[in-house]
Amino acid sequence: MTASSSANELREMINKAIEDHVLTRDEFDQILHIASEDGHIDSQEQALLEQLQEMINNKTVKVVGKK
Repeated sequence: MTASSSANELREMINKAIEDHVLTRDEFDQILHIASEDGHIDSQEQALLEQLQEMINNKTVKVVGKK
């Protein structure tokens, strides 16, 4: 199964957050928008969002107001 374009875009944004360990509120909002813009969160998008949430919970990625 190939990844949807929104799943690929989510993966890129999440990978950026992982690399710099920081996610701005604007980036977080953009991630949620990308995931929900087609009205459906597919299994790949769900897995990516869960991975991001886990990293936020364990403080691997820190959500900040602005960089």
